[in-house]
Amino acid sequence: MIPPIAQPGALDGIRVVDMTSVLFGAYSSQILGDLGADVIKVEAPGTRPDNGGDIFRYTGKPANSPAMGPIFMHFNRNKRSALLDLKQETGREALRRLIAEADIFITNVRMNALQKLGFDYEAVKALKPDIVYVHCSGYGSDGPYAEKQAYDDLIQAAAGGTDLLSRVDGDPAPRYQPSLIADKSSGLFAAYATMAALFHRQRSGQGQFVEVPMFECFSYFNMSENLYGHTFDPPTGDYGYSRVFNPNRKPYATKDGHLAILPYTDSQWDDFFEIGGLPPGTFTKNPRYATYSLRTENIREIYAMIEEVAKTKTTAEWVAALTERNVPCMKVNRLDEVLQDEHLNAVGFFEKRDHASEGPYISLRHPVRFSETPASVRRDPPRVGEHTDEILSAIGLGEARDASA
Repeated sequence: MIPPIAQPGALDGIRVVDMTSVLFGAYSSQILGDLGADVIKVEAPGTRPDNGGDIFRYTGKPANSPAMGPIFMHFNRNKRSALLDLKQETGREALRRLIAEADIFITNVRMNALQKLGFDYEAVKALKPDIVYVHCSGYGSDGPYAEKQAYDDLIQAAAGGTDLLSRVDGDPAPRYQPSLIADKSSGLFAAYATMAALFHRQRSGQGQFVEVPMFECFSYFNMSENLYGHTFDPPTGDYGYSRVFNPNRKPYATKDGHLAILPYTDSQWDDFFEIGGLPPGTFTKNPRYATYSLRTENIREIYAMIEEVAKTKTTAEWVAALTERNVPCMKVNRLDEVLQDEHLNAVGFFEKRDHASEGPYISLRHPVRFSETPASVRRDPPRVGEHTDEILSAIGLGEARDASA
């Protein structure tokens, strides 16, 4: 069992009404929950007993309950679940009462639907004038895509994310990056934006509307290094950071495995190739490799050289020799090996927990450490509507069971 947390988190006492689903918004609200906020996850009833709540509950094979899939488990801890039917006035009244007592309202419902339900910013502000209203949208509200739907695949495609692998291997077919990277990066933007708005409220007493458009967030994330030569007018080069698009940028095969190697300074490059058999200092004496900019320009041939040199030793021999000379390197872990990584286990990154209905499971500890206000897992991911009764009772609707019907 995980011992109780003695100190409150930084957001202790802050209440969040979270009307998001899938991943983008759910990730941001979980971060707020990890930092101590009381997060109430508002979910919709299903058409059958086995399909209610966030659709992401049904992604992947669960341990026991069909609505507790593995991905849901990693993005919805530290939340209470209230099942509210917003098609009914009783459900809408319950949500209004929750908002009136909240500090933050976060949603990824499209704005036209929010207006029809009566939960656009102006309506919510009338209920709680200092509310921090966070809209996790697909696209900025003043652009032509404003009311389009947005999911990770669509945003990767629109923001150039599907062009990256093509630029590495020359296959012109666009491909998705095998990660929900647009959702997760946008969720981080939403979390820090929420806290910035909360800080402004603390200083000024003013709430505000915060729009977090996923397309713009991931375009910012993706294009920061990939605008590259087109940063300038006229352009000084092509799109894409040339070093990372080089097909030889990869973990290198050793005698018995693979190793990630990244010398950065002049001395590190010389040390690497000296360990690999070159005379001391000869690498950076080569006029093609003498400076950082020259090495970037000629990185393709340098990577090819690394590939040949890496084969001369075992992974353990390389790690020992490079670590002694302070040359950056890491052994390569497969996904199954990450769970066994000695460092992650030493710092307690993988928390083994016991869920009331799902049994033993692994939770990933919040990675940021605070000396005075630690992040923590105080609640396991909730079952569908698990806390509806207690939440409705707290807002004076203890008898209004039809709010969740």
